[in-house]
Amino acid sequence: MSDVIDPKAPAAVEVKGGVVPYLSLDGAAKAAAFYEKAFGAVVAAQYPPDENGKTMHIHLYVNGGSLMLSDGYPEHGAPALPAQGYSLMLPVADIQAWFKRAVDAGAEAKMPPEKMFWGDIYGEVRDPFGVTWSMNQQAA
Repeated sequence: MSDVIDPKAPAAVEVKGGVVPYLSLDGAAKAAAFYEKAFGAVVAAQYPPDENGKTMHIHLYVNGGSLMLSDGYPEHGAPALPAQGYSLMLPVADIQAWFKRAVDAGAEAKMPPEKMFWGDIYGEVRDPFGVTWSMNQQAA
């Protein structure tokens, strides 16, 4: 085992949250830039792109939690597959503002915010990378 530290590696940053989604996307750096606009994400750490323009790791802070991204690397058994069967849920205090910011940034409105049978206000958007983001504002 080597004690050599990769000079391209970002400094260690705090991982926030009990479960951290790690998305493999086609265009992780573009997704991170979109998430900054759409969801107020902050880049906590990021590897520079490789010679093929792919990014191996990006760590974002979104709404008080961590979200990690990378480009797909099928040559290493980690392809970027279409998003399906899950959504990323944002508990928010002002769903109208969050929803509008996401749509204004280019997300597709799947379900505009509305009061649900459980009493909360809920809505969904799909980002340009195919990921569904649900938003929930607790009833007052």
